[in-house]
Amino acid sequence: MRFFNVTGVVLAVLVMLATPVLAELQSVSVGGQIRVRGNYWRNSFNTRSAPALVGNNIRWSSDAFWGRAIGDPVGGQAIISFFDWDSAGKDYAVIEQRTRLHLRADFTDHVAMVAEFDSFSVWGESFRSDYLNGADPRNGENDSIQLHQAYVEASEAWGLPVRIRIGRQELIFGKGWLTGNNDALPEFAGLSFDAARVTYTPGALTLDAFWSKLAERFAVEEDGDTDFAGVYASYAASDALTLDAYWFWVRDAAHLENTQDALVSDGLESLFGRDDYGATNLHTLGGRLAGALGGLDYDLELAYQFGEADAAGFFFKPFTYGDDEAEFDAWAAETEIGYTLDVSWRPRFYLGAAYYYGEDNRDIDFWGWLNPFTAIQRPESSISFNRLFSNTVHSYFLDEMGELSNFWTVRGGFSIQPAETLEAGMDLALFRVIEPFEMPLHFWLDGRRVLLTSDLSYLTRTADRDMGWELGIWGRYHYSDDLIFEAGWSHLFTGKALRDGNFVDLNGLAYNGGTDQKDADYFYVETDIRF
Repeated sequence: MRFFNVTGVVLAVLVMLATPVLAELQSVSVGGQIRVRGNYWRNSFNTRSAPALVGNNIRWSSDAFWGRAIGDPVGGQAIISFFDWDSAGKDYAVIEQRTRLHLRADFTDHVAMVAEFDSFSVWGESFRSDYLNGADPRNGENDSIQLHQAYVEASEAWGLPVRIRIGRQELIFGKGWLTGNNDALPEFAGLSFDAARVTYTPGALTLDAFWSKLAERFAVEEDGDTDFAGVYASYAASDALTLDAYWFWVRDAAHLENTQDALVSDGLESLFGRDDYGATNLHTLGGRLAGALGGLDYDLELAYQFGEADAAGFFFKPFTYGDDEAEFDAWAAETEIGYTLDVSWRPRFYLGAAYYYGEDNRDIDFWGWLNPFTAIQRPESSISFNRLFSNTVHSYFLDEMGELSNFWTVRGGFSIQPAETLEAGMDLALFRVIEPFEMPLHFWLDGRRVLLTSDLSYLTRTADRDMGWELGIWGRYHYSDDLIFEAGWSHLFTGKALRDGNFVDLNGLAYNGGTDQKDADYFYVETDIRF
């Protein structure tokens, strides 16, 4: 979209105008981080297909869904799942390491340059020797070093409280509920954006405007890029009250077409209004209240999404065409309130909840099944709340990538600090599905779903909503100001909804359903050093 391109050029020109041609180097600082974490999941995922990649298995064949718009981004009309919830296959274990090294050079006139390199790898995937034959081959591409951040920064531009950043950078707003750097995920690969950002800070108000390029498709089409832009305002009234308001916009203009190079079908499609996909425009409006007063702390965030969802609707095609009129229309909320007692060990007790609206329109009624024109009618998609680039993890089992949707949860717990260098805590959470899946009639045989009939797709049974309870215990030891050790264990009391299966994974577009209902466990040990 030309608007985004022009915006980027204008911001670049502003930086050049605000920056003297010759700037003298004043100081250089170097820092970095090495973070190593061992993860072990029991009775959770399918057997992995690569060192750090879980396999996907078919749970329902496409034969069961005549006329039903499933929209699975991986399986299409067949339904796949990354989860098994059984003890039959191999458990998933991985040791991951992320190494970061950054350089900051400060010049005169409040100009700076930042460059950060990182490498995210899995232990054992790129060892350089074969112990049997002694051969020492060169390393492959697994441990490649990436440019995580590289930007120019101009502060106090034109003598105003304005900071301008242009280049690859992390974008973290608020607590990272919708836009973060993936640092809180169990598998913390990191996230940065090719972006331009302007920050205006007149006193207690901070106003951010940014634009970023998520995908450039100039070689394929002129206006086919994916862009992410927004405005974020934060007002720190006092320690007891911070008010945030924001607007995020994702625009995906990639060309979508169900049928190609057919003059007759193109004419019919134009006549009946089919295969007419436009740009996807995901708008998110949100607000946040947060603060602390005495021993009390609180955080409440709400968001509403609207706009054209053509990129998602494209997947919902039970026959030839998908839903080219799909729309985002979902809201979400997340809150937590805690209280810290002013006594020995500083115990903090908290309660929290979250809600992410979900849709599941994947059923078909008798008249739709009987209607001879169903095959040419526009299907109805199922669009749940999109978590965007969330840094929030609600469950180490269900939400390990920060993309769980179509669910609500309530949680509570406590933490203590027995010593200045030691922290520990316990958490308990309940997870429920909002819109359950309508399962074809079936019975179980040796851990497999067997259809009673593949022809009568309107005959269904509603999946259970109870995903279960998760109990977690963790401890953290500050060996020094720079070095931290952490360990934890979580147990999932698996609910029937995980055996039945529901569309809660990958922002509500993918299915989480296993072959059993075994309780699951997650263990981790981590060390983190920063300088």
